[in-house]
Amino acid sequence: MIGHRNLAFSEEIEKAFNAMPIPDKYNDHNVGKRIFYTSERKLKVKKLDSHYGFKINDMSDKKAMNDFDLILQQQYIASRLVARWFQRKKSTGVCSMELVQERGYNNASEVEKRLAAHSIRKDALLRDAGEELIGSTFVLINDIRYIDKSKGSAVIGGIVSAAIQANRVMSGSSDLGEADLGKIIATYKGFNVKINTYLYQLVWDKDISSFFYDQIYTDEADEARKLTFENNRGKFSLVFLGMQESSGKDISFMGINESEPQVMVRKACQRALDENVANLQKNFDVFKIKSPLLAVDPLKCEIGKKEGVSESSRFEVLEAVEDEQGHVEYKRVGVIRPVKNMIWDNRYMAEEEGAEGAELGFTTFEKVSGHGFYPGMLIRELK
Repeated sequence: MIGHRNLAFSEEIEKAFNAMPIPDKYNDHNVGKRIFYTSERKLKVKKLDSHYGFKINDMSDKKAMNDFDLILQQQYIASRLVARWFQRKKSTGVCSMELVQERGYNNASEVEKRLAAHSIRKDALLRDAGEELIGSTFVLINDIRYIDKSKGSAVIGGIVSAAIQANRVMSGSSDLGEADLGKIIATYKGFNVKINTYLYQLVWDKDISSFFYDQIYTDEADEARKLTFENNRGKFSLVFLGMQESSGKDISFMGINESEPQVMVRKACQRALDENVANLQKNFDVFKIKSPLLAVDPLKCEIGKKEGVSESSRFEVLEAVEDEQGHVEYKRVGVIRPVKNMIWDNRYMAEEEGAEGAELGFTTFEKVSGHGFYPGMLIRELK
């Protein structure tokens, strides 16, 4: 997240962001610090293709970049993402395949496990699946700003933390009266945020992979390989895919106690960010999740409105097949759609606000085409 210390509700938004978990359909691959601050200067695009390691997929997507792109460069985020994949120890350079193998298992559907049981390679098939995941590593940069939609809201000069003021009143340590407190609470009731989310992907191609394994990977202390990594961090890079802006639509605060205004901030931020993630999945195939069918009579899957599922959504059903080289590919065997009034509302605090479908626990689908579906098959949303 990009922090803005001089903007309204900056402290509350930062606390809300730090409380947000990684979306549950993705592995948490954070490398430490999650909030950075910028001067909001504009930087020339030409600065991006520097030794820091950064690429842009389509230069037409952005005429100028914000400071946070330079932060990604200067913090060597790409190389740190790779180092985490291989659990590289900075002091010795020692690497491990444990996390790669573990995530290969975690991401193996029932279909892939069945394939492995009948494959000559067996265990290796699942372990290799983890290697393919490295290129599916993404960075989301979120620029979150409070937007004032109500005429009577009181942000107290635009920069003072309303939560701190409210707490002082409640504890009796402020001279603010009940009318002032009421204005602050009213401000929270009208609380809304706009989030711009920028999507980047780790570059992990044949050249980078070969360089890493040939010159850096080691399972015992090796000073030369350790220094090779440190001196070549710029070889690892991120590619900018695109951005998504949240709609800034009003959020219902039903079910939230007025004495807990921070929860309102968290809900507004969480809903807006989930909206952006769902839209980025729709717009970029590489970022799309593949979710397993839990059952086929009826068809059930553990995704819902948080992932952008609606009555107009359509999903392809995928079957894993093994090619002659032993690699798993996915073949479409059918198309399904959500059943009306059977879409799970799994958005943040949907149950507390009494949203329709919040109690379902899964979305029920019906067949549009295809046959031979079975539990464990993967579904992926169609554009």
